[in-house]
Amino acid sequence: MNDTHPASPGHARPLTVADVLALPVLAAGQPQVVTGPAGLDRPVRWVHITELTDPASFLKGGELVLTTGMPLPEEPAGVRRYVEELAGIGAAALVIELVRRYHRPPDALVHACRARGLPLVTLAKDVNFLEVTQVVHALILGNQAEAMRRTQQIHEAFTALTLRGAGPVDVVRAAAEMSGHTVVLENLVHQALICEPSGDPVEKALTGWEQRSRATPAVGHTGVCGPEGWLVAPVEYQGERWGRVAMLPGPAGSVDSSGPPRPSGPSGPSSFGPEDVTVLERTAMALTIARLIHPAPWERTAHRDVLRDLVGQRHRSPADADARVAALGLPTQDARFVAVLADVPREDDSMKAEAFLAGELAARGTHALVGLLGPARLGILLSLRPGRPWRPVVEQLSRAVLGLVPGTTVCAGGEATDLPGVARSFREAMRVAEATEPGQPPPPGRSYHERSDIGLRRLLFALREDTRVQDYAERQLGRLVDHDTRHGTDLVTTLRHYLDAAGNKTVAARQGGVSRETVYQRLRTIERILDCDLESGAQRTELHVALTAFDVLRTR
Repeated sequence: MNDTHPASPGHARPLTVADVLALPVLAAGQPQVVTGPAGLDRPVRWVHITELTDPASFLKGGELVLTTGMPLPEEPAGVRRYVEELAGIGAAALVIELVRRYHRPPDALVHACRARGLPLVTLAKDVNFLEVTQVVHALILGNQAEAMRRTQQIHEAFTALTLRGAGPVDVVRAAAEMSGHTVVLENLVHQALICEPSGDPVEKALTGWEQRSRATPAVGHTGVCGPEGWLVAPVEYQGERWGRVAMLPGPAGSVDSSGPPRPSGPSGPSSFGPEDVTVLERTAMALTIARLIHPAPWERTAHRDVLRDLVGQRHRSPADADARVAALGLPTQDARFVAVLADVPREDDSMKAEAFLAGELAARGTHALVGLLGPARLGILLSLRPGRPWRPVVEQLSRAVLGLVPGTTVCAGGEATDLPGVARSFREAMRVAEATEPGQPPPPGRSYHERSDIGLRRLLFALREDTRVQDYAERQLGRLVDHDTRHGTDLVTTLRHYLDAAGNKTVAARQGGVSRETVYQRLRTIERILDCDLESGAQRTELHVALTAFDVLRTR
């Protein structure tokens, strides 16, 4: 016999009523679906041949019932009871042969099956029922063996993740890849910390997350619940719950299930199978171990990842970014955003400052994401209501972190009116940080730096590694510096005093503590060495820029 499953075993999905009817061994009987076409996708757990008047007592649910029709009661009430029992036990379908007793299905049987939604299939030709059971059972057992093999692969995959110390992001990503469903890790206040979409965009998965999550009650075990039929599992250790992981319904792209019918959710049959349950249970276990290995709170990891994606503009769309940020509890509607960077002097202080700032801002009622963007750099994204001045908030933040870690440099970007503008605000803050020398104090009245603070010296400091700036400074002043080095003079200082005095020789002499005649003599020497005219305003400007560049190039 060469009957095969219509779907490739590689799909690893349960055998359905429609699949069985398409098998050559049954197709030869010219099957006709009389009632319940919507139930043709029901999984078939087993095939049962019966000529009893009460076959339901021998069934467990999910069976395809084959009969010649010989045992059917004559009276309509008996037929209804016969169908009620089959439907009540969860039979997948009833197949009746119209060869011996009947040549058309009894009206009472058709009405009863239609009323209960039980698929009724007639066979116009004789079919070897024993051969049907052999073929179908071989396929079912093959599917079950395949399911066991895949379950073992799931266990091995999560064991490997645990042994290599995988973090929560890796664990959730693996769950989404293995199940073909979107998987979300949330904390106890229903904030979506990690979302790994499968097929659907992040926007669809996370829009309105908190409200949807709160409508899905917490359960103490893995199960399907809530109006959307989520598959959820608690993440906990020794009675202490840390959150839960949710698998969202939808078409699974890589793994389906086989075996018994899928569990039912509040709104009907679930889209999850036993393998999905296994994946989610192992996900929850791996997340528990990851939490024990990696003591950093999940919120910190989530904030870091979202901030880095915002800075790098790695979201698929503005709507995805909005949904992901809002799912972390940061207001995005009618909000203004300001990016702040805090560079701590030592890497060892970074995580301490990160945790402190997150708690401090939360205690003040300021909505913010706080996360490490580099070994010693913290990123803070403030979400402020319209009309609220941002500078006082940044000043409070700056003073708080400076009180914890003295020597920290705090730089702020400009205000952004939407999330797509956040990357620009972070770029501005980064440019301010690049233009800030170590230990450089902010302007009076402020403890942080912003873009308006960047003058010529700070601009040149930011560009100090540019070879064009280095070449310019050397061309303008290199000969004078070499002269001082060879002769032990200090003409560079005299030039500095003269330029700082805007060409006033008297002021320059006073600053240098020498006579005017000495200044005149030194300036003539400088003009000769540099081949320039110090009475020229343009040339004085060029030398001033070069001297400032020399200063910042010598800054360690």
